[in-house]
Amino acid sequence: MNGASDNSKRFLILTAGFGEGHNSAARNLALALQQQGCDAEIFDPCEVGAPRLNQRLRKWYRTVTTRYPLVWHWVYRRTDRVDFSKRRNPLMRKIERTLFRKIEEFHPDACISTYPLYPYFMQRLERRGMKAMPHFVVITDSIEINAAWRRAPGDGFLLTDEITSQIMVDQGMDPTRLVVTGFPVNPEFCELAPIEEASFDGKCFKVLYFATSRNSHLRRSLRALLEVDPSVCVTVVLGRNVRKLFVEAKSIKEDFPGRLKIKGWTKQVPQLMASHHLVVGKAGGATVHEAIAAECPMLVHHLVPGQEEGNTTLLEHLGVGSLADTDNKLRAEMQRMLANHATHWRSCKRKLADLSQHAGGPNAANYIISQTKKLHASSPH
Repeated sequence: MNGASDNSKRFLILTAGFGEGHNSAARNLALALQQQGCDAEIFDPCEVGAPRLNQRLRKWYRTVTTRYPLVWHWVYRRTDRVDFSKRRNPLMRKIERTLFRKIEEFHPDACISTYPLYPYFMQRLERRGMKAMPHFVVITDSIEINAAWRRAPGDGFLLTDEITSQIMVDQGMDPTRLVVTGFPVNPEFCELAPIEEASFDGKCFKVLYFATSRNSHLRRSLRALLEVDPSVCVTVVLGRNVRKLFVEAKSIKEDFPGRLKIKGWTKQVPQLMASHHLVVGKAGGATVHEAIAAECPMLVHHLVPGQEEGNTTLLEHLGVGSLADTDNKLRAEMQRMLANHATHWRSCKRKLADLSQHAGGPNAANYIISQTKKLHASSPH
């Protein structure tokens, strides 16, 4: 391992299962810290402290964000007005006690939160006598940042991009506490060679499609993609919905022989993104920034109103993707990508190559390690 001098550093990474971006950032950051010789452990206080309720809330979250996005938008806007530093209830106290016990057991040099509630828990625990320690906050979305993130206490806020940083400064955050590291994508992205612009010769335009949980959405959007041009070939990743969606996907595969590949759950997302010409998926922070890291333009077929709107806006601002959340929009954007010898797609590829944003995980790890050293050196013994 690199960074042998940092072997004594221990980091507790706090995550939650409400959206894959939090868990993805936590996993990738742990990998990057471990590559630097640190001891990094991921911990979900909600799952450990209140497992049954946490499971029910996660199921509710997935259902509402997928099927009733306007309801979630209302909930999201309501949380924007909540002061989490004062909000207390028996459930939160139980989760806070779980977090306290874990910190006492693990003895971290610093804690890292990829979910916005935990910085408030840390602050309350320190007020009640827990030993103070450095605490970093990894914000997993772009541009549209909920006030729960902006008001959170912390020694450093790790951001995905410069646009988000400027917006947060304009909203009153101290710029000295903000650092742009990029989203902590898998460190493997640093080693992968993205598919080259010259690889598309008009014969096979490879699309990587991430499915939602609805059969009807899968059917309409896959057909919209495949009907645009006979050069379009799709790899569909069904994920945790493989049992629910497989029959529908297989039926479409039979209707378009040789043009559709079906995958279930996979750990090869970096490799898949790097080997495809285009990503079509949900506008989660992890997926959007993985596409950027893989230098793979992206079309968004579904977004959760609120936090994911900003991720789509980032793609559009960078000129490397767009929203295509209806069948007609998806057809139109695919036609635009492929028109005139794929001129627009080639332009997106060049912009992504210029950005070269594939080292978010190592960047975040290096910042956290260096700041932890500084904060420990400056604290009274």
